[in-house]
Amino acid sequence: MSLPLSLQLYRAATTALEPFAPLLLDRRAKAGKEDRARLHERLARPTAARPPVGPGGRLVWLHGASVGESLSILPLVERLRAERPDVGVLVTSGTVTSAEILARRLPAGAVHQFLPIDTPGGARRFLDHWRPDLAVFVESELWPNLLLTAKARGVKLALVSAKLSDKSYAGWQARPFAAYELFSGFDLILAQDGRAADRLSSLGGTVAGEADLKFGSAPLPVDAAALASLRVRLGGRPVMLAASTHPGEDEIVLNAWRALPAHNDHGRPRLVIVPRHPERGPAIADLALATGATVCLRSQEPDDSADVIVADTLGELGLWYRLADLALVAGSLVAGIGGHNPLEPARLDCPIVSGPHVENWLTAYADLRDAEGVAFADASVLGARLADLLAGPEILTLQADRARAFVARRDAEARTGLDRILGLLDEEVAA
Repeated sequence: MSLPLSLQLYRAATTALEPFAPLLLDRRAKAGKEDRARLHERLARPTAARPPVGPGGRLVWLHGASVGESLSILPLVERLRAERPDVGVLVTSGTVTSAEILARRLPAGAVHQFLPIDTPGGARRFLDHWRPDLAVFVESELWPNLLLTAKARGVKLALVSAKLSDKSYAGWQARPFAAYELFSGFDLILAQDGRAADRLSSLGGTVAGEADLKFGSAPLPVDAAALASLRVRLGGRPVMLAASTHPGEDEIVLNAWRALPAHNDHGRPRLVIVPRHPERGPAIADLALATGATVCLRSQEPDDSADVIVADTLGELGLWYRLADLALVAGSLVAGIGGHNPLEPARLDCPIVSGPHVENWLTAYADLRDAEGVAFADASVLGARLADLLAGPEILTLQADRARAFVARRDAEARTGLDRILGLLDEEVAA
């Protein structure tokens, strides 16, 4: 059966453009959008060998476009490595930042590569080298040449945490035959929510259920000795956390913190600022010093009596969420960032405040709001909102309980979804 005309044209266009791919990638590398040392991967010339695997020689390929999607894959990768050590794991992504994060977070035995540009030749070279048995795509990252070539080779296909933006949905509706060809080819589709399920079904996909892989992760890790030590050293003074701040947000947080009243006999709550990029620590410390506060950098000799602690270290959010009486999840006070993960503090019983700009986590925040598990404030009212919340610890406790219960339920759904994905691997063996 021949492909729909739009997919035939797509194949022809990408075939014609393939000779120009190195030039395009070179220009992107100059702009900092590609890792120049790994451009061969984008041309489907892998820089790593296929992982050594057990007698069956099976390999699972998982793809997430950028940081959020890539991180949502981690629970599945961790389960695969723990429960199926004889199965190789390949993770692909498309951005430099996602590659840097995955390099730190992927478990031993999992291989990361950049996704190749979607040309027919690239798809063939990529699949010739990796020979996956199961391919798992996250959200709406659909590349026709890779998908169709994998399907033709008998690779099991799963689309998980699946969703379609308004623009993407309209685009597929305008190409119904192409949409059907692609979406009907998946062996398993798990939608992110009911709206996404309806859209995917209307395009020809068979939706087996709902599961959002942003859920299902374990609580952030912590060094138990550091946690116990800091609990003692910080004393009884309340701790207000600003997690994953970006430029322009630190000033807003400091101004809001300065407006807080004294809390019982301990004075104003201690402020801990965790910048998204630790190298910004000294600059944030200077901003805090300008307010007249005492300040210390966590990366240096800590001063536990300081008013403001700038936690310019990596991998310690789990520590601070456990210590905080209230956490502002930053990336949400200024436009253009889209917010950060509110599920991490919710799992750790930490009450959450967010700014209004949460486009990257819109569904999670909307659900938390419906569950009365989060508070919102923009820059103009942040100080007053924080003061109200800190004055009512029983309200904070109730909010944290509701958020934890909501996330626990969704985490359980996601783990069920992971079971179904792993079931595809078992079907492949049975076949």
